[in-house]
Amino acid sequence: MTHLTKAVLLIAALAVSACTNPNRFGDGDGGAGAGAGAGTGIDSGYLPGSASDPTSAAYFQQSIGDRVFFAVDQSTLSPEARATLDQQAQWLMTNSDYLAVIEGHADEQGTREYNIALGARRANAVMEYLTSRGIPSSRLKFISYGKERPVEVCSVESCYAKNRRAVTVISMGIGS
Repeated sequence: MTHLTKAVLLIAALAVSACTNPNRFGDGDGGAGAGAGAGTGIDSGYLPGSASDPTSAAYFQQSIGDRVFFAVDQSTLSPEARATLDQQAQWLMTNSDYLAVIEGHADEQGTREYNIALGARRANAVMEYLTSRGIPSSRLKFISYGKERPVEVCSVESCYAKNRRAVTVISMGIGS
């Protein structure tokens, strides 16, 4: 979608919302602030579903952080990982319509079998941490990809470090 198309859609949405607000001139029953919604949508300065919408998956990914990293051959959560997971847990508690799949990943060192098991331990560590913070286990699942889905492919530590991770992927639950 081009910038022009996005701008036209935004202007059209603003025009339609202005036409449907009976208190647009501030002279209605409730005064200038009446009719303000619950803080969602264009009236509060963000587009629903965008990275600035605090209830969106894009916001979760970009503002909260959808991944945590691990040391070599480890599935122990670092203090930085715990801090990110605390924010994830808070977001998931606030946005209870979402489910999460935690993906466990490993770098390309080691056998496929070893890395699948390591990825599973990493994903499980994240799942257990989120559960300990009050997220019902019925909203969480995990899967291990081992070394099969690298973020970067090269044989240096900087690439390996980016691939030693667990990623929390959120989606709307059934009936939401």
